[in-house]
Amino acid sequence: MRELHLVAAARPNLPKLAALFHALAAGGLPLRPVLLHTGQHHDEAMFGAHLAALGLPAPEVALGVGGGSHAELTGGTMIAAEATWRRRRPALVVVPGDVDGALAATLAARKLGLPVAHLEAGLRNGERNMPEEINRRAIDAIATLHWAPDEASAARLLAEGHAPGGVRAVGNSMVDTLRRNLPAARDLPLPAGLAPGDYGVVTLHRAGNVDDAASFAPLLAALAEAAALLPLAWPLHPRSRARLAAHGLAVPPGVTLLPPLPYLEFLG
Repeated sequence: MRELHLVAAARPNLPKLAALFHALAAGGLPLRPVLLHTGQHHDEAMFGAHLAALGLPAPEVALGVGGGSHAELTGGTMIAAEATWRRRRPALVVVPGDVDGALAATLAARKLGLPVAHLEAGLRNGERNMPEEINRRAIDAIATLHWAPDEASAARLLAEGHAPGGVRAVGNSMVDTLRRNLPAARDLPLPAGLAPGDYGVVTLHRAGNVDDAASFAPLLAALAEAAALLPLAWPLHPRSRARLAAHGLAVPPGVTLLPPLPYLEFLG
């Protein structure tokens, strides 16, 4: 049975891959799904806890590349992925999303002549200096198959000149995973101090929002205005926690800080 390697670099990749992994594991095709972890997110809170929550096994292949600059992470992942795929060639490499590890895996696979399917292909926001925008455009430029989440993204890929035979709107795998896990998420208790239907949830960690105090401070002021009307729960990303301390910024009153949450707890 040929292997199909599903590349997980960062935490957001896991819900995207989970639906595909479970569908392949159910059988019906002569392909065995293999979860390959590049190492970009590697600690328990940011990666490990999500595997169990999504019913995924520990990665069968772990490259162990994490940390460093964009170039260091991309280059290190390319080297490790190439070495792995020279020994163990899959029938297809599936790369979700737009993080550095996804781009690196795509480059390594294509230079070895391996076909690559880009899951969540065709997304664009027009911010060409944003690392994720650079990555997603580069992945789409060289991927073999483009699995778009919707018809608009598929049409965009065709307008960019991709061959119709390699483009397909397959639906949003994040929604597939959500539907599979929603009953279990609804059964979980809320964190202490939160009442059902009486709070908002904050997610705030992108580099463009938090790395510069001039950008981060106005967003915190906006949270203060919102929290005066509705209590807010903020599962704090390690990047945001570090930048709060570095900038000397305070969390507004009415905002309850939580640790990074596993998938089911956040969904609940």
